[in-house]
Amino acid sequence: MYRVLKKEGRAKRAEFTTVHGVVQTPVFMNVGTVAAIKGAVATSDLEEIGTQIELSNTYHLHVRPGDELIKSVGGLHKFMSWEKPILTDSGGFQVFSLAKLRKITEEGVAFHSHIDGRKIFMGPEESMQIQSNLGSTIAMAFDECPSSKADRQYVQNSVDRTTRWLVRCQEKMRRLNGQEGTINPEQLLFGINQGAVFDDIRIEHAKRIAELDLDGYAVGGLAVGETHEEMYHILEETVPYLPGHKPVYLMGVGTPANILEAVERGVDFFDCVYPSRNGRHGHLYTNYGKINLFNQKYEKDMRPIEEGCPCPACRRYSRAYIRHLLKAKEMLGMRLCVLHNLYFYNTMMTEIRDALDEGRFALYKKEKLERMAQGQN
Repeated sequence: MYRVLKKEGRAKRAEFTTVHGVVQTPVFMNVGTVAAIKGAVATSDLEEIGTQIELSNTYHLHVRPGDELIKSVGGLHKFMSWEKPILTDSGGFQVFSLAKLRKITEEGVAFHSHIDGRKIFMGPEESMQIQSNLGSTIAMAFDECPSSKADRQYVQNSVDRTTRWLVRCQEKMRRLNGQEGTINPEQLLFGINQGAVFDDIRIEHAKRIAELDLDGYAVGGLAVGETHEEMYHILEETVPYLPGHKPVYLMGVGTPANILEAVERGVDFFDCVYPSRNGRHGHLYTNYGKINLFNQKYEKDMRPIEEGCPCPACRRYSRAYIRHLLKAKEMLGMRLCVLHNLYFYNTMMTEIRDALDEGRFALYKKEKLERMAQGQN
């Protein structure tokens, strides 16, 4: 159940009740593609840094270790020792981004595994079956993510097929949730809006999928090559046509600035690999912009990554020490950087929720963006 608590313009402050707990939105989902956050981050760490919901990937877990194996040990929550909500991406994006050889038909997509080259077929029914085996809280519908550079006719045909696939996903999930032995018979389904950068295709698709009365709706196919301005424009045009009484998820986005802009345009859920990926390379987010610990000026800098930050890295360690760890290729360096970045993102979402609760989101957004643009020493 999704309940809007407060609104400021189009920005929404809400809570989403699931079988695995209540999610306060807007929320950033920490990305654990293969049931782990890259950088040696444990689920106990996620609890400590305020993670509400974790995201894992259908395609990657199907390839390794296998969704049947995960089902046999009691599902993904039990497998990775995480009791809070999990959203599983459908695998559609990975099929299209990783597979060098693939064949798209009405039934689904045939392709070769990027791990061992074996032939795999995935369509709406297969994706729903895998996600049911994983037992995630929220399953994403299987879709095609057309390139932002694709021509109009290709995008229209792709979106039409994605709509037909969504109906099949809904029917398959209804059957799976009613079966005996299903890990999570209350699994939720989010549909995905596509349409590249064509306003009218996006809007028409939003109207069509809204009629299916799903548990939530995502905007996909953004942050894949278009400009930030194009992304914001698509959100402005499209989100109003998605049901206001259901959560809206912007897939694979993004930077702190992207998140603030998207919240203003009515988005509730976010995910992105930026905080963990950048952290592993020594790029750290702070309230005064990003810093790169590989810069020599931090060699003797005994300050924490950010003064006053209570994350596990900043509480105890200096920039100089973490830089040394990174240079020495010690895993602890990556781990501390990822923990700091995820803490920064999770804390920013708390600040956004507080600002919405207090009716000062517009001011918060302005001040946050100005501060982050200053940079720091």
